Amino acid sequence: MGRGTGFGKTILIGDQFVLEGVPAIVSSLSYETMATVERFDGDGWVLEDNRVEVPGYKESKKEQQIESINRILEVMKIDAKEDPIKIIFEGSLLAGSGVGASAASCVSLARALNEEFNLGFSTDEINQVAWEGEFAYHGIPSGVDNTASCYGGLMLYQLKDNQKIIEKIDVREPIEIVLGNSGVSANTAALDGLVQEEKRRDPGVFSARLRTITEQALEVKKGLEAYDLQKVGRIMIENHKILINMGLSHDKLIYLCDLALQNGAIGAKLTGGGMGGYMVAMTPGRDLQEKVASAIENEGFAVIRATVGGS
Repeated sequence: MGRGTGFGKTILIGDQFVLEGVPAIVSSLSYETMATVERFDGDGWVLEDNRVEVPGYKESKKEQQIESINRILEVMKIDAKEDPIKIIFEGSLLAGSGVGASAASCVSLARALNEEFNLGFSTDEINQVAWEGEFAYHGIPSGVDNTASCYGGLMLYQLKDNQKIIEKIDVREPIEIVLGNSGVSANTAALDGLVQEEKRRDPGVFSARLRTITEQALEVKKGLEAYDLQKVGRIMIENHKILINMGLSHDKLIYLCDLALQNGAIGAKLTGGGMGGYMVAMTPGRDLQEKVASAIENEGFAVIRATVGGS
């Protein structure tokens, strides 16, 4: 029997445009998906998915999940017809759009297979396998989700000149955040198509927006390192306005962000691809975090209380 885990993640800024060279500020979450792989008498592979989910999420991702598992098995050169396996997913990470649920499943499965079949893959190789698995969900994945899921921590992630730039971000102390779930499951591959349509419609405006978001991301990094959280919060709010204008947000995400700000959050925006999934609110201090989280829960939305910048 092999076991493996993968972290959830949240992206403070840069989410949708990593493939365009824009830096993203990403943090793993302390919530995990666990995969267990065991041999059984049968044919091929079977799946038991016990993850707690946003209603309808697992069904909406079913075909992508099958493709992803097959892709991971192929990349790792495991023939499930020769060695039938049962895969079990569970863990503390809620299966829903915007928190790296697919990446966490890919990372955890790669680790479990590596252990069960004694393949000796390094952490870097596990991350590469997980990236391959993400193609099924994202079309062309940027690699930001699986990197955060695999390595953990708070980092700047950027694709530049065909190279991955990963810079660890150190903060003075962990920062409390609140993630509110819209209850809407987004199609990440379709979102990528929307971004490309925006690019085709008005290349000049699109390029100007990307320059602005790049500057915002770099300023967020500086703000985190200086522990100037008010600055980080202001930039998050400004960034969300750009995403709204591009059609990448959602009425429920906008509502949740406004609700968080009304209850004292110093910044709030969508996180993940957009058009559903989660929003993230900057809520330093346990009391503020609880106030904002409770306000969102009282409106009937699921909430994750987490920190960024922790060990």
